[in-house]
Amino acid sequence: MHAPDFWRSRGPLARLLAPLGELYGASVAWKARTARPFDPGVPVICVGNLTAGGSGKTPVAIAIARALMARGKRPFFLTRGYGGREKGPALAARVHSAARMGDEALLLTRTAPTVVSRDRAAGARLAVEKGADVIVMDDGHQNFTLKKTLSLVVVDAQTGFGNGLMIPAGPLREPVARGLARADAVILVGEGNPGLQGIAVPVLRADMIADGAAFAGARVFAFAGIGRPEKFVASLEQAGADVIGSCFFPDHHPYQPGEIEQLRIVAGDAALVTTEKDFVRLSIQDREGIRVLKVAASFPDGAALARLLDRALLDTAPGPG
Repeated sequence: MHAPDFWRSRGPLARLLAPLGELYGASVAWKARTARPFDPGVPVICVGNLTAGGSGKTPVAIAIARALMARGKRPFFLTRGYGGREKGPALAARVHSAARMGDEALLLTRTAPTVVSRDRAAGARLAVEKGADVIVMDDGHQNFTLKKTLSLVVVDAQTGFGNGLMIPAGPLREPVARGLARADAVILVGEGNPGLQGIAVPVLRADMIADGAAFAGARVFAFAGIGRPEKFVASLEQAGADVIGSCFFPDHHPYQPGEIEQLRIVAGDAALVTTEKDFVRLSIQDREGIRVLKVAASFPDGAALARLLDRALLDTAPGPG
């Protein structure tokens, strides 16, 4: 979802909604206390966060899956399929639509097999049946139905935790201290310091690297329906693109017939450019002529990430017979 402006401060509306936020946080705590997590018998690496909106979970999950594949593992992604109608468990494929599987699932399946399932335990069973020897959950830090080997919390280093209140008063899904107490590590995305001093788990940095070389000097009109669309525009500008205008839609926006044609009229002779997540939500016809800015997560301290992954794989390795 696109974060409302009042999530940045504790203004009158945020204070009015704060009691509802406390109820939301209490519901998460109740689920944590009453859950009986299913153990799929393979390592489960959860890439989650504490806030609603875009923090970079999906690119981080993809980077982790690639690191696992480099170790000879066969990871499967497990995702709820937000924005899609598929309840699962089901294997996503490129031929599927975002309306069915969700845009994130279609991005993930380009890297590794991806299971969409609102029931995470059922999804994990299917992944193991299909040959997964490690599961990477894209989102799920507040889902307690699956036993996790490694819990990574992704934090946008620039926006942090907003006003520190819970949904709907602020961006938090649960109190920061409670959420970080279940984390094995924090991954800070981008530049900034959201106030994590004194936490007891490792803190890693990840950079979002945009493949923007082809946009240098290009005259473009940007459109996106993601959690932080201003970051997308900033990446284009940093790549040297001449961004003549932009149009933002709600996160996971399902593009309707005629919307892209309207954007083409507004853009004039400028090229339309969007994100990978938006592109998979476009119809085949609407994709014609649309340029895509690709973004990947990069870890400056690759050794720190390697230690976390090796520990997760070792913790679930079978013992001597």
